[in-house]
Amino acid sequence: MLVDLDHVFATPLFDPNRCGIGYHPLHSEIAILGYILGVLLIKNKLFKLIFIGLLFHMITDSIDCIWMFSDCNDCYLRSEIYKTVQFFRK
Repeated sequence: MLVDLDHVFATPLFDPNRCGIGYHPLHSEIAILGYILGVLLIKNKLFKLIFIGLLFHMITDSIDCIWMFSDCNDCYLRSEIYKTVQFFRK
C-alpha cells in the first residue's frame, strides 16, 4: 500500500524492533483518527473503502507491535505507543 511509503523517511530505514504505529507519519495517532473520520464521514464508496483499508492496515500493524512487545519489553519502553500512554496517565 502507498501508506507504507513513509517508511523510507525513517532512520534507520529498517529496524526489526521498531513499532511503526506512532513512529511513521502515516501511522501516527492523528493519521489514524483521520482514517476513522474518513470511514464515518465520507459518503463516496471508493474513498470509504480506501479509509477502511487504511484502518485494517493500522490494525494489522498494531497486532504486529503487540507480538513484538510480548517478546521484547525494552522495545515497548522505547516505542511511541508507550510515550503516548504515559502522556495520558499523567
